[in-house]
Amino acid sequence: MTVTHDEKVVREFSKQAAGFSDPARNSAFTRHLDRLVRFMEPELDLEDVVLEVAAGTALVSRAIARRVRHVTALDLTPAMLAEGKREADHDGVMNITFSRGDATALPYLDRSFTLVVTRFSLHQVADPEAVVAEMARVSRPGAALIVADLVRPEGLEGDPDRIERLRDPSHGTVLTEERIAGLVTNAGAEVKRTDRFDYVRPLDPWLEFSRTPADTAARIRRELEDELAGGPATGMRPSMVDGVLHFTHTCLFQAAIVG
Repeated sequence: MTVTHDEKVVREFSKQAAGFSDPARNSAFTRHLDRLVRFMEPELDLEDVVLEVAAGTALVSRAIARRVRHVTALDLTPAMLAEGKREADHDGVMNITFSRGDATALPYLDRSFTLVVTRFSLHQVADPEAVVAEMARVSRPGAALIVADLVRPEGLEGDPDRIERLRDPSHGTVLTEERIAGLVTNAGAEVKRTDRFDYVRPLDPWLEFSRTPADTAARIRRELEDELAGGPATGMRPSMVDGVLHFTHTCLFQAAIVG
């Protein structure tokens, strides 16, 4: 039986849902959340009606909910939404609606939201162009469109997507900053601001969080160690930090205005 990409996403992220909001288990998603909120501040308004696309456990939605009128957090994986709603209820955040849906076919009318954001989704989906187009479609003229994602640096040697897919079979493709800007521009929005930075992170917690099988994890570790010893480039930019094997992700925050 053929497994669709969406089915892979639901399977993989259902396994990870319980740890997504826990800084001790998922530092990649929680570490730079405050930085993203600060990046979004010029676009945030108390009257905003916000949509978070591919929201996961709605980390962004919950972080900004008290600064806007209402947030809708949409995701494909029910377990992720359930975890996010539990956290929102626990914190007394009452102005978030949690909805299950497809980011490539948003169940909303044109011009419904004044701010639309997605975080760490474009590298995961099968059709990032459709996701960005849908985000722009449901945005009102003048709305802010925020994309936060991993990006592939220009001129990078090796194929990081191959390693990423070994670790998580639902991984799609890490785009370049130029490619993301092109998707946003083609959707009818104008890029206004960007923030790009590297994140050097330890390998083992990354593998453990996704519950990567031991033999596959060992293969990934071996390939990164081989690269450090002068072997082929993996695209993961490995390094040793205090005797611990690390790798490097490049992150991009991009703010655009919909025409």
